[in-house]
Amino acid sequence: MNSLSRWHPQSVKVYFTSSRTIFRTMATVSQASTISPHTPQTKKVNSITSKERCEVALPSANKPVGALQYVLSSVDAVANWARINSLHPMTFGLACCAIEMMHCSTPRYDQDRLGIIFRASPRQSDVMIVAGTLTNKMAPALRQVYDQMPEPRWVVSMGSCANGGGYYHYSYSVVRGCDRVVPVDVYVPGCPPTAEALLYGLFVLQKKIRRTKQTRMWYRR
Repeated sequence: MNSLSRWHPQSVKVYFTSSRTIFRTMATVSQASTISPHTPQTKKVNSITSKERCEVALPSANKPVGALQYVLSSVDAVANWARINSLHPMTFGLACCAIEMMHCSTPRYDQDRLGIIFRASPRQSDVMIVAGTLTNKMAPALRQVYDQMPEPRWVVSMGSCANGGGYYHYSYSVVRGCDRVVPVDVYVPGCPPTAEALLYGLFVLQKKIRRTKQTRMWYRR
């Protein structure tokens, strides 16, 4: 018979770790028969009720309650579907990242087939792509163009220079990130980022637009 079968069940404690299970014997095999049985002490565990939990529902778990909210949710879905399939970026090229931004509209990538069409007027744009180094003198112009865009509007920061200054981070004449001037929704890293990276950033922006709630926020204004 194996010696493990002679161990007292109360003489062994098991500790579970992340990598393995450690067995610790409280007595030897010869002393197992002399240990008197005792009643194990149970520790009281404080259970957390559902009222004490602080849970935040995911966007997919937010179900419409009531007829009015269902109608507004349907309107949001249709409006967001139209927005994500007809993005009109504002061409705000400042440095070498603008070359990759122009590359997206060439026949190799052809972003027009995705409904992403560049506009040269802020009145006709809903997305601004800040591509390149933003200087202190250009910052007021960037803010002015952003204010002229109709709402809802979004901003994509393209490249390391637009994200945080990049190579010219410690320059006296460079803004250390365009998010100090305008609110940024999507950051595209790289120096310069490729056209594929910019397209992926626009796809991420489309996912963000799909989850927005426009019509259900009117009563809070």
